[in-house]
Amino acid sequence: MIYLDNAATTRVSEIAAQAALSVMRECFGNPSSLHGLGLKAEEMLDAARRQIAKRIGAEAQEITFTSGGSEGNNLAILGGARARRRKGKHIITTAIEHASVLECMRRLEEDGFEVTRLLPNADGIITAEQVVEALREDTVLVSVMAVNNEIGSVLPIEQIARAVHRKSPQVLVHTDAVQAFCKIPLAVKKLDVDLLTMSGHKIHAPKGVGALFVKKGVRIAPHLLGGGQEKGLRSGTENVPGICAFGAASEQMIDCGKLKAYLTEKLEALSCVKLLAHTAAPHILSVAVLGFPSEVAMRILEEEEIYVSSGSACSRGHRSYVLEAIGVPSELIDSAIRISLSSDITKEEIDRVCDVISTRFGRK
Repeated sequence: MIYLDNAATTRVSEIAAQAALSVMRECFGNPSSLHGLGLKAEEMLDAARRQIAKRIGAEAQEITFTSGGSEGNNLAILGGARARRRKGKHIITTAIEHASVLECMRRLEEDGFEVTRLLPNADGIITAEQVVEALREDTVLVSVMAVNNEIGSVLPIEQIARAVHRKSPQVLVHTDAVQAFCKIPLAVKKLDVDLLTMSGHKIHAPKGVGALFVKKGVRIAPHLLGGGQEKGLRSGTENVPGICAFGAASEQMIDCGKLKAYLTEKLEALSCVKLLAHTAAPHILSVAVLGFPSEVAMRILEEEEIYVSSGSACSRGHRSYVLEAIGVPSELIDSAIRISLSSDITKEEIDRVCDVISTRFGRK
């Protein structure tokens, strides 16, 4: 089996699996309990919080654990906008965000907010100038992803955040960094963001765990209420096994840059495929298999035990709005597949994938 759908989810690493198993079997107390087993669980929770914070140059108290990227985006966007409702009702985002961001924007529009959705260039980039031009006196939030989950474009978050805060210091800047975390360097102080979303299952931790960086002094409204866990931002007993696995997985960067360059070179030599975007993320490549609908191409590759996707796993069955936004012709969108790598993949496996593509999709 050659698994090339790592932007959708990753295989849990041995170190993450062992961390989760150890907590589930040996340190299974509720971290809110005051007895020894609960206090030990709280210590494990705090250690994982420090691990995540260290990876992005944050302070431990700035990390709030969530169930994953979608919840983190919901908490940041809905919580940030609703906490500032009296200051304004205008939000800026992009047309290529993850569904969890776009659906939050639609919900806020139903609540009376106005949303500006910026269009990217052909490489999937939104510039700081675009964002600044869209700012208004009543703007309260800007949300721009760090790495696009379908095409792998790396957006200039540092330039965007600094430009926004220079012109409008009161505006919150959020970035969905789910596809960036542990893939490219992230330092929140340098980025100058107020909110940053992370997810575990994209970096070889289990599903169902993530984190939100909330800059010290930033106030957002919680939407899960109860026992007041996570400083009141996210009530509910913490998923300590998943969180500890997340912390363990975050200790390693996932470097696929050389492998992506090798794959790109091999695919560009094939007449049966076309690269749809030249982007900087080290692990995502979007290509069209010429003459084959995406679903057909996926099934053919699966027959060879090669697993890819037709785009975002959260947009199943729908034409890619990301590829439409960057101006890809409809016939190529309908033939698009996303190849997403992990550091477990070898050059020999890439050679086999390219040989299969050439053999099964090559024009006679």
